[in-house]
Amino acid sequence: MTINTVSPISFSPMHRLQWEEAQQKDVILYPEGMVELNQSSAEILKLCDGTRNLDQIVLDLEEKFATTGLKNDITSFLNVALNNGWIQQN
Repeated sequence: MTINTVSPISFSPMHRLQWEEAQQKDVILYPEGMVELNQSSAEILKLCDGTRNLDQIVLDLEEKFATTGLKNDITSFLNVALNNGWIQQN
């Protein structure tokens, strides 16, 4: 599966994104285990709230970090997240 650029992206209700004090990083928790995230991945997933599509997420992150050219990296990560079931699209 690949990200649809138009549809809103939401975090999976079967997973939980949270700060894990023991690891000192954001993680995805799910019944089978846990995935540790780097800061970039966590920032992307925090914006997957069901109100933003790919372009809106890219725009928000480029504004937040005062940079451009993030679309390919964000798209690649979101495709991985979609295929792992961490996010979903309607």
